[in-house]
Amino acid sequence: MPFNFVSERLPWAMKHRQGHSSITPIVKMVYNYFMIVRRAYQYRLYPNQEQRIQLAQTFGSCRFVYNWALRLRTDAYYQHQQKMSYKETSHQLTQLKKNPEFSWLKDVTAVPLQQALRHLNTAFLNFFSGRAKYPKFKKKRNKQSATYASNAFKWNGEQLTLAKMKSPLKIRWHRHFTGVPTTVTVSKDSANRYFVSFSVEEEVEQLPKTDEQVAIDLGIKDVIVSSKGFASGNPKYYQKYQKKLAKLQKRLAKKQKGSKNRDKARLKVARLYAKIADCRKDFLNKLTIRLIRENQVVITESLAVKNMMKNPKLAKAIAEVAWGELIRQLDYKASWYGRILVQVDRFFPSSKRCHACGHVLDKLPLKIREWDCVCGSHNLRDYNAALNLLAVGRTVLAYGDTSVGDTAIALSSQVLLK
Repeated sequence: MPFNFVSERLPWAMKHRQGHSSITPIVKMVYNYFMIVRRAYQYRLYPNQEQRIQLAQTFGSCRFVYNWALRLRTDAYYQHQQKMSYKETSHQLTQLKKNPEFSWLKDVTAVPLQQALRHLNTAFLNFFSGRAKYPKFKKKRNKQSATYASNAFKWNGEQLTLAKMKSPLKIRWHRHFTGVPTTVTVSKDSANRYFVSFSVEEEVEQLPKTDEQVAIDLGIKDVIVSSKGFASGNPKYYQKYQKKLAKLQKRLAKKQKGSKNRDKARLKVARLYAKIADCRKDFLNKLTIRLIRENQVVITESLAVKNMMKNPKLAKAIAEVAWGELIRQLDYKASWYGRILVQVDRFFPSSKRCHACGHVLDKLPLKIREWDCVCGSHNLRDYNAALNLLAVGRTVLAYGDTSVGDTAIALSSQVLLK
């Protein structure tokens, strides 16, 4: 069954006691009986000593090719005002391998090297489209990765063997997938942990339809506060390990550069950073999947997190709660499991507006967590904002067609208020 895309612009005016503001939502919905998506399954990898050496050679070669091509394309533009494409860099790579000085590039399979050139080309496309900054050179101490296409590995349903490897890799299988992997990416993080990621296309079983709707207000004291009165709290993993991290970083600063003791100290710091990141990722995944499973519609606000991070007093706290990652997870999980995600414009006064009467305050500083309205209603800042977001989201959905036939499901929805 092919996808059926429906997109329409709906006029809508919202009035409040302070005046009139024209709000034009854009509702974009996708209808289908099932959903086939490309998913990535990541597993922990435990290579033996021989495989570690081969992976180190592959990582180093991919990093060298990426940096070499980046310098080549940069010099071609600034010195000769020429733009190089992927095909041109691929041809130059073939000539580079013929040079005896770089004959060691032939020791690894050619597929990951070509994938490194493709990744660089994607980085330039993202830069010219305004989605990312100019590509940077890769470093040895940062995350290393190598991508293998389907012609560079063997997969029999249980074991994975990469090109030029004699034995299959030892993988910790904590879950299984049903599709056939098209690409495999092997990576090594700064904490010296190995991972393997399978990219597969498979059918996702959608969740049963429900009538529950919820709006969430994003915050710092609580990562989310829902319109149902649920407050998630904020585990503050970075703050929890901050003293231990400072102690390890102090020890690292005292080690002599280039020594083995410095490498050991650096590894301890990297492992603690990885632990903090893993704890935060686990918390967000459990929180978002709970929202998706329990509700048919999830309404939230669209925040400019990048701009908010410029505040020196709140930057650390905003980075700790990871709002951008939370919205990203809600977006793709709503698309997978047949839910509706509504994003309300960031300029909508959800906190300053009384959910009972619609009165809007002139100012509401962050230190004020509760306030009394002129109508006599006592409002909790975050809970009141969630109720206002719920009202706006329901109004938009009332104008949108969320069901076409008995089996059609609205998978995603985005609302822009002006």
